[in-house]
Amino acid sequence: MLAMDQGVVEEWLSEYKTLPDSAVSAYAASLKDKGALVPALYKVIRENYSELLEPVCHQLFEFYRSGEPQLQRFTLQFLPELLWSLLSVSAARDPHTSGCIEALLLGIYNLEIVDKDGQSKVLSFTVPSLSKPSVYHEEQNVILVFQPSAIGSIALTEGALANHGLSRVVYTGPLLQRENFTAQNRFEVLTFLLLCYNAALSYMSSISLQTLCQISSRVCICGYPRQQIRRYKGISTRMTVTSEFLVQLLTGIHYALCNGEAELGSKALDDVLYRAQLELFPEALLVGNAIKSTQQGAALKSNTKEGARSIQVEITPTASRISRNAVTSLSIRGHRWKRHESQEVSVDNEAAPGGVVVPDISVTGVSSERMPNGDSLRPRSDGRSHPDGETLGGAPEVSQDPRSHESATRGQEVRRQKSMRRMVENESSGSASIGRSQH
Repeated sequence: MLAMDQGVVEEWLSEYKTLPDSAVSAYAASLKDKGALVPALYKVIRENYSELLEPVCHQLFEFYRSGEPQLQRFTLQFLPELLWSLLSVSAARDPHTSGCIEALLLGIYNLEIVDKDGQSKVLSFTVPSLSKPSVYHEEQNVILVFQPSAIGSIALTEGALANHGLSRVVYTGPLLQRENFTAQNRFEVLTFLLLCYNAALSYMSSISLQTLCQISSRVCICGYPRQQIRRYKGISTRMTVTSEFLVQLLTGIHYALCNGEAELGSKALDDVLYRAQLELFPEALLVGNAIKSTQQGAALKSNTKEGARSIQVEITPTASRISRNAVTSLSIRGHRWKRHESQEVSVDNEAAPGGVVVPDISVTGVSSERMPNGDSLRPRSDGRSHPDGETLGGAPEVSQDPRSHESATRGQEVRRQKSMRRMVENESSGSASIGRSQH
């Protein structure tokens, strides 16, 4: 470590201790103007045997315990490097060099799992719904086996409408306080710390995002053949990871991909997917493949490092698809008429196969015959027969449009049925009145 960097760190350690409480906010705002401070602190953390490591960790914890949001974010930007230092020391089985780092990480963890009143927090998360677009199912090769455009054409049934506005909420916590790291709770604590880091991703500096991508690759490839491809000559011991830990790493990598770190982010994403495939972690594979699918087919439009930060996701709008299939009273009425007409046509086809004339049973005593198309032949005054609905003095017009012919035939059949029903009712009422008079 250079003497100049050491002097910057020592000045930073001394000036905070002399600040009054009223000047903490102004001091927190001025930290971003000290360009040489952050790289110097990174060098201290990477040197496990540095004499400045313990006071630096102590002051970073004081920053976080102060409750000032800017000071807390200043501490969180070093979290990826602190995690790597802890994991590398644990892999090397030399725990005596990481005591202050463990204390800092445990202190941040114990502060975050409780609220201002000291009560344990219960965190809630909303699970993405398949009825709404999201990064998890927009691409056809991620989750769904059918095309994503089919999401908008799903029938609006009563059950679908009842569940459309509902969303599943998952709760986690309360978490237990930890006094030291063990093999059982190490990744539980580190996963929660990464969750706190991801909640403040938009405030993280470029060097912090770069460090996150680098340590993600190192954690996933150390001890595996890919380590030689990446030409990393550090630790060669395999590190145990969990699926939840990799998912939190992927969240930060996704943000880095869309905010100026396309090269490092792409390598880190491939390395995490490589390790998830070896370990058969379904959660990490799901999130990683979803992120990778959104980046395919188009060049990364990474924002400038000084501009606004965001995550760019291509979402296909579904409003136009839903509007074409919206259920209205008109569509229901049309569907009912179509079903009724199809039943009439099927009955007529079964009653008159092969074009054979079927006799019509008439309750009025008027003989008539039914043609295969549904028209009836009634006797005319001149001895000839004419189809029902045709005027006596005019000739029938031949329609060139088959649809108009079908609609006219259908109207004639409906009128014939109504007239027959009316005659039956009149005869029944007449016979009833005669019976009563005779009685």
